Amino acid sequence: MIGMDPMRPEGDDRRTPPDRRRAGVIGWPISHSLSPRIHGFWLSRHGLDGSYEILGIEPERFHLVFPTLPGQGFAGVNVTIPFKEWVLDYATRVTPAVRKTGAANTLVFADDGTIEADNTDVAGFLMNVKSSAPDWSARAGPAVVIGAGGAARAIVWALLGEGAPAVTVVNRTRSRAEDLCRHFGERVRSADWQGLDGALDGTATIVNTTSLGMTGQPPLEVAFTPDRRRALVVDIVYNPLKTAFLAAAESNGNPTVSGLGMLLHQAVPGFSAWFGVRPEVDDGLWEAVVEGLQ
Repeated sequence: MIGMDPMRPEGDDRRTPPDRRRAGVIGWPISHSLSPRIHGFWLSRHGLDGSYEILGIEPERFHLVFPTLPGQGFAGVNVTIPFKEWVLDYATRVTPAVRKTGAANTLVFADDGTIEADNTDVAGFLMNVKSSAPDWSARAGPAVVIGAGGAARAIVWALLGEGAPAVTVVNRTRSRAEDLCRHFGERVRSADWQGLDGALDGTATIVNTTSLGMTGQPPLEVAFTPDRRRALVVDIVYNPLKTAFLAAAESNGNPTVSGLGMLLHQAVPGFSAWFGVRPEVDDGLWEAVVEGLQ
């Protein structure tokens, strides 16, 4: 349960000093989040007087607690499950990424009381791939996206925007993949989970957006063969840093990209908006966050 300022007794009008900025991450459950480590590193590096806090909000209390945050010195928050769609009820403005994906992961609370909602997973995915695999081009051929959740929507839109000629979405529940296809149009098609192997033929980009392969979850088993060696293989799972899915692709000779970079890059726009400094994703940040995974 959230154990901070939104739970102050009624009538307690203490406020954070105006020169000290607060931000945080809301979700439930939330204790596993690495976002405080990321933003805390940047706050320290830039010598800023601010904080980034974990705000665990029970879903049944969301509509009571969330509206109190701007009045308590918060410049904005990151948003994770299950609130990525819920927060849109409070947004004054939404970015094109939010309009297309239907979900937000970054909110900025303006001084005039307005709230802007953004989905930085789109930019985070592309920055991670381009920095890790600079020769990659979505235009090189069709893509396969495994999974049909919120992250999949962001990544499908990113791939289409980069010129992927076609995207196949493969999900255990075919109907969810079909819903995603209808949302994005004729360049996106679906395939049965049993048809994953066949969908990989001739692809240039393969992305896992499911939790399969995450610590404590069963692995994602995919057949990587020599004729599929040219495909870039991306996993948005970052714990472990190298999943069995990525290890199998690497053994086959495929170029690979791990998920941690997406987490780091998607954090940049929020920190910049909240604290007025655009931070860098560099080796120091990587080392600090990897330490938190161990």
